[in-house]
Amino acid sequence: MGKSISRFSCNKCGYESSKWLGKCPGCDAWNTMVEEPLEKKTAPGRRRTTEAVPLNAISDQDIRRLRTGRGELDRVLGGGMVPGSVILLGGDPGIGKSTLLLQVADAVARGGKTVIYLSGEESLKQVRLRSLRLDINNPAIYLLNEQDIDLLDGYIKEIDPELVIVDSIQTVYSPDISSIPGSVSQLRECTARIINIAKNSDKAFFLVGHVTKDGALAGPRVLEHMVDVVIYFEGEKNYSFRLLRGIKNRFGSTDEIGLMEMSGRGLVEVVDPSYVFLSPALPDSNGTAVTASFEGSRPLLIEVQTLVSASGAGYPRRMASGIDQNRLALIIAVLEKKTGYNLAANDVYLKVTGGVFLKDPSVDLGIAAAIISSYRERPLPSDTVFIGELSLTGQIRSVPFLDLRLKEVQKMGYKRAVVPGSASKNRVYRSDLEVLEVNTIEEFIDLIMEG
Repeated sequence: MGKSISRFSCNKCGYESSKWLGKCPGCDAWNTMVEEPLEKKTAPGRRRTTEAVPLNAISDQDIRRLRTGRGELDRVLGGGMVPGSVILLGGDPGIGKSTLLLQVADAVARGGKTVIYLSGEESLKQVRLRSLRLDINNPAIYLLNEQDIDLLDGYIKEIDPELVIVDSIQTVYSPDISSIPGSVSQLRECTARIINIAKNSDKAFFLVGHVTKDGALAGPRVLEHMVDVVIYFEGEKNYSFRLLRGIKNRFGSTDEIGLMEMSGRGLVEVVDPSYVFLSPALPDSNGTAVTASFEGSRPLLIEVQTLVSASGAGYPRRMASGIDQNRLALIIAVLEKKTGYNLAANDVYLKVTGGVFLKDPSVDLGIAAAIISSYRERPLPSDTVFIGELSLTGQIRSVPFLDLRLKEVQKMGYKRAVVPGSASKNRVYRSDLEVLEVNTIEEFIDLIMEG
């Protein structure tokens, strides 16, 4: 018997080494090297199996997208599933990944297509129970409880589906790899084989991926580079709303988000997301401001809440939920420098309603307004929306897509909007919406404190 050979692979980035290392040289992570047996394979004789063709020789008539039946998911995907694409869907346990994909399978099957649903975590009876709860009873959905990835190609040739769902990628395995399912080598090998099947057969694949306690997809980072689309399914179990966020998309934008709500009949789309991120205005409510963030191709009105309170001994606390904490510190520093407010002697807490994470710089003005309102203990006008980017010099800078933001402001019933003064050049605002222009943070404070 020959001597067994092992290698060590990083379970985060996939870096390989012949010996164990405490720190991975690829991603600088500690204690991520896992030992795996290495088997030598005989390389087959090389032969040419495909021919090179001119670009214009490929017909564009067959290039189409397969609708998922969920408009919010189609929005995140860029219009639907592209044949031959591999989509990786990640999320916390119990967030609704299997429910969403079973509803997608039903929508595709009702369109006259066939679907293979490979369940490696649940038995066929468990999937059937979920389908009865969701009122799904379509004979075009074929359930498969098979974890051997080598047998999947045979089922696809026999059934000829338009969509294949693998729930989850951590449960399937290749018999050519001696390590257990879910290991680095198994994940890499199984994903590579699925990609090869997808490209050769023009079938769309959905892969369900587990996430770690840090919220990242489990397995080596190379998986996200291999697939075509990566989507995170986010949300709190205590709330019914779920967010679909595109992290990578070779066929569309990665800035889109989709909003869905978990109900007794499964996941339903939220037609007007702005209502989710707004709460009923309370009289004399300090530290609350409404801003307009642009997510993907649509504007959203989002409520920002802050609490400024006197700090005790030691350093003041800065806590943020929904934005980067360094960004909150930057806005506080500008307010201290330009307004003279003694925020260094106060704790500042910030929360964005709805559980969304804001990256749009145009919400800076709304955050600053909420901080000033809580610090001065003076409520802001409940019918006003604040839009603008705050520079380090205290200037209120212009933001893109202002017309679309103002249209959403009027649609939601607000009467006034505070916008950057630099955005007024050759611009005609809506006559039924009062638009107030400010150029600096000092002008802004005078405006909101006097108004």
